[in-house]
Amino acid sequence: MKITMSAALALGIAFPACSALADEGMWTFDNPPSKALREKFGFEPTKEWLDKVRLASVRFMDGGSGSFVSPDGLMITNHHVGLQCIQNVSTKENDYVKTGFSAASRDKEAACPGYEVNVLSSFEDVTAKVQAALKPDMTDKVAREARKAAIAGIEKECNAASGQRCDVVTLYQGGEYQLYRYKKYTDVRLVFAPEQEIAFFGGDPDNFTYPRHDVDICLVRAYENGQPAKPAAWLPWSKTGVAEGDLVFVSGHPGSTSRMDTVSELANARDHMLPLSLEILKRRIAMLKAFSAKAPENERRARAQVFGLENALKANEGRLEAIQDAKAFAKKAEGEAALRAKVAADPKLAPSVGPAWDTIAAAQQKAALRLNESFLVSFGGSRQLAIAGQIVRYVAEVKKPNAERLEEYADAGLDSLRNRLFSPAPVYDDMEEATLTLQLELALEKLGAGHPYVKVVLDGKSPAEAARSALAATKLKDPTVRQALIEGGSAAVDASTDSLIVLARKIDPLARAIRKLNEDEVDAPTKRAGEKIAVARFQVYGKTVSPDATFTLRLSYGTVKAFPSDGTIVAPFTTFYGLYDRSISHGGKDPWALPARWQAKKGSLDLATPLNFASTNDIIGGNSGSPVINRAGEFVGIVFDSNIQGLAWDYFFTDEKARCVSVDARGIVEALRNVFGADALVKELTAR
Repeated sequence: MKITMSAALALGIAFPACSALADEGMWTFDNPPSKALREKFGFEPTKEWLDKVRLASVRFMDGGSGSFVSPDGLMITNHHVGLQCIQNVSTKENDYVKTGFSAASRDKEAACPGYEVNVLSSFEDVTAKVQAALKPDMTDKVAREARKAAIAGIEKECNAASGQRCDVVTLYQGGEYQLYRYKKYTDVRLVFAPEQEIAFFGGDPDNFTYPRHDVDICLVRAYENGQPAKPAAWLPWSKTGVAEGDLVFVSGHPGSTSRMDTVSELANARDHMLPLSLEILKRRIAMLKAFSAKAPENERRARAQVFGLENALKANEGRLEAIQDAKAFAKKAEGEAALRAKVAADPKLAPSVGPAWDTIAAAQQKAALRLNESFLVSFGGSRQLAIAGQIVRYVAEVKKPNAERLEEYADAGLDSLRNRLFSPAPVYDDMEEATLTLQLELALEKLGAGHPYVKVVLDGKSPAEAARSALAATKLKDPTVRQALIEGGSAAVDASTDSLIVLARKIDPLARAIRKLNEDEVDAPTKRAGEKIAVARFQVYGKTVSPDATFTLRLSYGTVKAFPSDGTIVAPFTTFYGLYDRSISHGGKDPWALPARWQAKKGSLDLATPLNFASTNDIIGGNSGSPVINRAGEFVGIVFDSNIQGLAWDYFFTDEKARCVSVDARGIVEALRNVFGADALVKELTAR
């Protein structure tokens, strides 16, 4: 059962208004929680320790984290992070998602199409540079453009000087800006993956629960110039693992949190954004399941999307429940009121910062009014239509000065964008038609037949007819066609008769108009006001709380720890004994069925080997695949989930019952050696 915010408050859980409590915090590497670690655990990470962990940690740009675990570019992440690659290298004849994948030798490692993996090589505080571009007399819109231009300029200069991916990261709602330089790997190859049945054992019923019994891992290798990469750092595999009470660290890329959002922003999420998101997720899942039921091959093609959507649905349901609790919401309002009172009492802060909360509230009201348009007036519903939209915008944006472009088309990110655009990942016509049909049905239902977008995309047809017509005369499945259009520039795109390019040209001005309204009337005032609130928060409380997650590298700490549940104490470790017992208790039926290989190899396993463990580390979506590290800087496990109580971490932190859930390094080696016979991999992982 999910923990509500009122229950959290009854347990004494606090919101991060002025200082971090318990093991809270997703800390940036320039501001590690050294004092807390020293006082609580007698451990203070050295610069050398932090640098090694940072350089061994990787970000998968399609969402997720991982780490280098050998000097030959071998990386470990979750099966569900690598799922898209596993599915893309699969065929009707070889379904590696179902059967698992193991490269017999390095020359058999399979290329992951369109992949990009990043390593944070260095960082620099550029707050002064960004904020110098903002003048007090600027309107919110002018300030937004000035900020955008300053960031684009910093990123372009960095990219030209370093040749690396350069991102200016906004922290503390604009109170701080950091320039992150990333080393990129775009030649990533699949090395090993278990069967999805064992990686996601228990399926959706066990998702976000504990105890768990999953081998949710995937091994890939980074290559450079055709040879295995030589990373600047990698994590040695622990020989002893962890015990209850041990201090452990998670180094990964949490996606986003909303702990510093204002009350009005959370209210908009509660009342509008999350309910609409949940409705659309449910519709998409139902559609894909109906598509899957038609044929086994349909099920294979849709599997990755269904998995991702079901995971998002359960996560968003937990988030919505967390902010629907009236008492807890009132507590959040009290914390905000306390800060506002301190601002009002300060004659230096009151004139400029005081109105900031009301500014954000007004912007949220405007956002809610056009929420359906923001969700649906887009190039969504089809991978090929999304590609067409990117091509149409690419050729238009690159003609503009760098500072005036849409942010995703700035020079610093174009190489990464092209890598995705020219990916040879397979596209399935029948699934494209099904997903685009639903998107058009949603648009007709939510926006109405008279809406300009609906008129353009339907053109007098039914959603099914319009989707079929749009996809029938496109050649965008072929990456060489996409590349030719990009290289041909505006002339080629304007002259194209490809059905999806034609449709994207019609959608683009409508989608741009909605985006501009949101940028000018919601984003611009919210960011400007948020920066003012951040300055006030710094003055009142300092940097005693970590910034909200931004899909950038963070370090969290915690301990391996049991937790209370339903009148008992849930032990922090599970074993292979529990895996087989759970399968037997459910009659060996899906989703607790064990693959044939696992049934045959039961006698080869040491069933007492730890398989999964729970800890108090502060994580969120995006941390999937993050390494769990001990004091010695060794790999002891890999994050793959939280329990259901951890879903509230988007808005507040508690370690009373909420837990981070990881695969134990010992269980990984036991499975590789005694189920899969992957002795060469075990040797590579455990070599020092």
